[in-house]
Amino acid sequence: MSALSAFGLVLAMLAVGRLLAWRRIVPEAAPAALNLVVLYVCLPAAVLLYAPRLAFERELLGLIALPWLILVASAALTLLFARVLRFDRAATAALLLLVALGNTSFLGFALIPALAGSDALRYAVVYDQFGSFLILSTFGLVVLGLYGGERPTLRSIARRIATFPPFIALVVALVLMPKDCPDVVAKPLRLLADSLLPLVALASGMQLRLRMPRHYLGAFAYGLVAKLLLMPLLALGLCALLGLDGAMRAAAVYETAMPPMITAGALLSLAGLAPELAAALVGFGIVLSMATLPLWHFVLAHAA
Repeated sequence: MSALSAFGLVLAMLAVGRLLAWRRIVPEAAPAALNLVVLYVCLPAAVLLYAPRLAFERELLGLIALPWLILVASAALTLLFARVLRFDRAATAALLLLVALGNTSFLGFALIPALAGSDALRYAVVYDQFGSFLILSTFGLVVLGLYGGERPTLRSIARRIATFPPFIALVVALVLMPKDCPDVVAKPLRLLADSLLPLVALASGMQLRLRMPRHYLGAFAYGLVAKLLLMPLLALGLCALLGLDGAMRAAAVYETAMPPMITAGALLSLAGLAPELAAALVGFGIVLSMATLPLWHFVLAHAA
């Protein structure tokens, strides 16, 4: 599938999902059910299919470091803006998570094969599992605890990591799966992995929330500019410093450029931390990323 076709499919499925939810044709639990199918079936299938193709490369250490460097930069920038613009504690917590964390598994795994080729997906798995997922499971839980009042324990963090389906699939893929998977296994896995894009876009459309209180406009504007433009630009510069190029660089920049993470937004809402701001950043982020991701596609195609 070409990048243009992929973006067209995403926009169409977003519209269909929004229409289904608006007309109440589907139950309120439908997007949650679709997300569970993606989490427990489609994402593990993609990991099992592409992760065995990983071979040790020195640059992988740089790829693993990159999302953590983005975290440090985004947290420092967010705390600076929060102080200067006087964001409240709830908005600051939302921005600390949603500027640092992108939709790197649900939307990232679905779009990267179209944007950068299937070879880049194995690097996206590394970025997501050793970056986004671990950041959410550690830094994310700490932020939710500090700003929301429920402190995580090492045991709860370890349990979250050990029971996360794509992480289990990653361990199985690296330990047990052959590099060249036989067709009788690879074809079903590919069918499941290919269903990621329509299912994720459909569920995202059902969950789209595009309203927000006016007092959050400053935080909202900062969050989207930082997430969709500033952090990918930083990632592009870090790729040069870390010696990442080709499919690895493309995966790193595209993953950083993904819109704010749906899971992080849901956790913020559950904790009562600026739920309207979190929903707006996730919703508008998905829609606006359909314009900014092609921009980064153009930049990567013409970057030296």
